Amino acid sequence: MTVNRGTGPSATPPGIAERKAEHIRINLEEDVAAKGVTAGFERYRFVHRALPEIDLREVRLETSFLGRRLDAPLLFSCMTGGTAEAMRINRVLARSAQRARVAMGLGSCRILIEHPEVLPTFAVRDLCPDVPLLANVGAVQLHLGVGPAECGRIVEMLEADALVLHLNPLQEALQPGGDTGFRGLLGRIEALAAVLPVPVIVKEVGWGIAPDLVAALFRAGVAAVDVAGAGGTSWSEVERHRIEDPVRARVAGAFAGWGIPTAEAVRLARGAAPQGTLIASGGVRGGLDAAVAIALGADLVGIAGAMLRAAAQGEEAVDGAVAEVTETLRIAMFCAGAADLGRLARTPHLTGPGLEGRGA
Repeated sequence: MTVNRGTGPSATPPGIAERKAEHIRINLEEDVAAKGVTAGFERYRFVHRALPEIDLREVRLETSFLGRRLDAPLLFSCMTGGTAEAMRINRVLARSAQRARVAMGLGSCRILIEHPEVLPTFAVRDLCPDVPLLANVGAVQLHLGVGPAECGRIVEMLEADALVLHLNPLQEALQPGGDTGFRGLLGRIEALAAVLPVPVIVKEVGWGIAPDLVAALFRAGVAAVDVAGAGGTSWSEVERHRIEDPVRARVAGAFAGWGIPTAEAVRLARGAAPQGTLIASGGVRGGLDAAVAIALGADLVGIAGAMLRAAAQGEEAVDGAVAEVTETLRIAMFCAGAADLGRLARTPHLTGPGLEGRGA
C-alpha cells in the first residue's frame, strides 16, 4: 500500500484537532490526577535481602514483546496524535523509545480513516524501527463503521506491530457527544482478533479492567490486556476541564476517585489469566512502582503522564525519565534478590494485601 506521508497535519478537522490539542494542554497544565484513589503500589513492600546473593551487574531487565527484544519491560503508553504538537511529541518519544529499546504506543488513530492527511502526526516507524509500535483505536468505534478493513488499513499505514483497542466508557459518558453504545462489543473484539493480521491488545484508559473481563478478553483471542487502573491521570478530570456547563462539570468531578487501583487490577488479572500477557499502567510513577507491578504479575509496565510531560521538554528529558525508571527498577530487583524479570515476577518476597500464603 502506498501512502502519502505528507509534511504535516495541515488539514486536521477543526473539531477533532481542537479536542486533541485541548487534551494535550489540559494534561500538561491542569491537575488531572485521580482524587481519593491511588494506584495502590504503596501498599506493597519487598522484603529487603541484606544478602541478595547476586551481583548488581548481573541484574537483567531484558524481555520480549510482540516478537521484538526490549532492553527493559517499559511501554510509552498510547497518548496522542492528529495535531502539530502531537507530531512533535510522538517523534520525541519514538526516538527515545528506539534509543532505550522500549515499546511505543500511539494515540487514537481513528482520524486516519477519514483524514489520512494527518498521518505525519502518527508516522514514527522510521524513527523507532526496532521496537514494538502499537496503533490504537477506540473499541466503541467497532460499532460505528470501523471494521477489520479499516483497522487493517490503520495498522498498514503505521507499520504497527499490534492494534490496541481502548475501552473508555466513563470518558465517553462524560464527553459532550460521546459514543456510549458499548453493548455487544466483546463479540466484535473477538471477530476482529480472529481476522486482523496483527495481534489485538485491549486496554482501559485509567479505570481498570476487572478479572472476569480479563479472562473473557483472552478467551476472545486478544494477545494482551493492559489493565490501565485508577490512580494516575483521570480522564474524567480531563473532561471536567473541557466541560463548560457547570452541572455537567460537577458530574464529571464526582468520578475523580472512580476505578480499580492499578496494583489490585494487576494482581486480580494475573489470577484470572495465569498465562496471559498483562500490561500494568495507570499511576506508575517510577521504578519501584514498576517493580511491584511486575512482582504482582505484569509482563510490561506502561507510563503515559510522566513521559508526556518529559516529551514536552524534549528528548533529553525523556531519556532521563527512562533512565531513572530503569535504574530504580534494577536496584529494587537487586535488593529483592531477583536477577531477572522471571525471578521478580510474582516473587515470594513481596508483601501486601491479598498475598497471604505466598510468604517470604
